[in-house]
Amino acid sequence: MRLFYILSIALIAIACQPQKEYVRTEGLIFGTIYHMTYEASEDLSDTIQSTLNAFDWSMSTYKEESVISKINRNVSDETDEYFRQVFNSAKEITAATGGAFDMTVAPLVNLWGFGFSKKDSVTEAAIDSIRHFVGMDMVRIEGTHVVKDRPEIMLDGSAIAKGFAVDVIADLLEAHDVVNYMVEIGGEMRVKGHNPNAVNWRVGIDKPIDDPEVHNRQLQEVISITDIALASSGNYRNFYIKGGKKYAHTISPYSGYPVSHSLLGVSVLAKDCMTADAYATAFMVLGYEKSIKIVEANADLEAYFILDGHQDDYTIKMSEGFSKFIIDKP
Repeated sequence: MRLFYILSIALIAIACQPQKEYVRTEGLIFGTIYHMTYEASEDLSDTIQSTLNAFDWSMSTYKEESVISKINRNVSDETDEYFRQVFNSAKEITAATGGAFDMTVAPLVNLWGFGFSKKDSVTEAAIDSIRHFVGMDMVRIEGTHVVKDRPEIMLDGSAIAKGFAVDVIADLLEAHDVVNYMVEIGGEMRVKGHNPNAVNWRVGIDKPIDDPEVHNRQLQEVISITDIALASSGNYRNFYIKGGKKYAHTISPYSGYPVSHSLLGVSVLAKDCMTADAYATAFMVLGYEKSIKIVEANADLEAYFILDGHQDDYTIKMSEGFSKFIIDKP
């Protein structure tokens, strides 16, 4: 009889637990759309949005009173936890990529018309002038304060902060005991567990089509992933044409000019999305040959490269470990 009562109490306790269901939510942040799917006993949409809004007030260069904007205008040198985590990771990846990833490239990005300030006339003299205050070695954090060697130094977190925002939300979900989720912000994502069909998450890699408005999206590859983050970068959507010449949005911190090589796009897998995001940008600066050497030397990275081929064809290159994630040809 005692066993019966114990079993009855256990069954009642299980029955009273909130049932977990897959929740889908989407919204706008950082000038882009986010999509999230997660299995939980409650709808966390409001918490997700408020967390993203708080992050935006830290790292958005489009908000005049954000932490990073006030640092860029030299009206404050005070940081917050979000800023420090992004900055410290950026420093590490700058070192690991030989300076290819550089948050201080902001003035050059603005000069070429891809940043948060109005485009100015681009001249060789203007580029040379700006390059004197581009370099992560000229800025650091002491305590909770940013210290710049030159006041002209400006920081742009767009190539790393979005990935970190994905990690922030993924960690938020895990703090609410969510074990199955997909967090995606503007194409950067982190996944864990399985999807509603009880299999790994299926993700598409886009073909590098010149399609800024994404009216003709086509998939180059479909991959199956879990417990990992994915970020992609490419110059086939964010560009402009002037005088018959195409200018890519990836600006080389080495030369001060938009990159010009055969690498059209890259997708990077890493343990966290901030890392994947930053390396994807660095690889677009470095090109395939230098990038694949970095990937091969780092057990925590895998990468898929799309290079310009002949007669509108593409050449596909990938790290050895990336091929195991490919499940289908679209």
